[in-house]
Amino acid sequence: MTEVKKVIMVVVLGVIVSIAIPQINISNQTQKLETENTQKTETTTSSNEVAIATPTINESGTPVEETSVEQTKTTPQTTTPDPVVTEEPQESQAEPIVFDGLTLTELTEKLNRSLHSTLSNTGSSFANYAIEMGIDPYLAVAIVLHETGCNSSCSKQVRQCYNVGGMKGGPSCNGTSYKRFNSLDEGIYAFMSNLKKNYYDKGLNTPEKMNKKYAASTSWATKVHHYINKIKAS
Repeated sequence: MTEVKKVIMVVVLGVIVSIAIPQINISNQTQKLETENTQKTETTTSSNEVAIATPTINESGTPVEETSVEQTKTTPQTTTPDPVVTEEPQESQAEPIVFDGLTLTELTEKLNRSLHSTLSNTGSSFANYAIEMGIDPYLAVAIVLHETGCNSSCSKQVRQCYNVGGMKGGPSCNGTSYKRFNSLDEGIYAFMSNLKKNYYDKGLNTPEKMNKKYAASTSWATKVHHYINKIKAS
């Protein structure tokens, strides 16, 4: 190789080196700047996140809870109304039949239509005691109407001594042989008990069977039947 060529190659290499070195410096500086910018961006982002998480401090130094815009938004709720429950009416229990196709209430009302004067509205006592003791309530009230005259105006035995069946014994009713009771209901109960023990329990359960023991008059049964028919028709 000639000296001239060597000189030329040296010159060319020098030019190439002079061009390459600045380019390398520029690349290194560019990468350095990009790295610094990236770090700054991350630092800024981190600072922003910390700033969001940091509560606001009021003048007294007390943290004030901040509400974000998204938190203040309320989502309308749809309320489903409760179903309307309609209770079915319960069937009222029918009052049982106690005598002659009548309920106790109906029997009481029927007897009351034949009971007047002092015995007005005592049908309930006669009905209840009759059903309790197994006595015909028509027969019992018919005897009372015949013995006391309470179809219109009751006798003194009823008005003063509550003796509704012409029962005899003591204590005496105003010095007579008839018995005195302390209340109208007591007199009715004693009369019904007498029919139960001394007549029904012995098989005497019709006016005809009772007649001889209850009264001396042979027409007693016929008169009692008369009142029975009136009670039934009332």
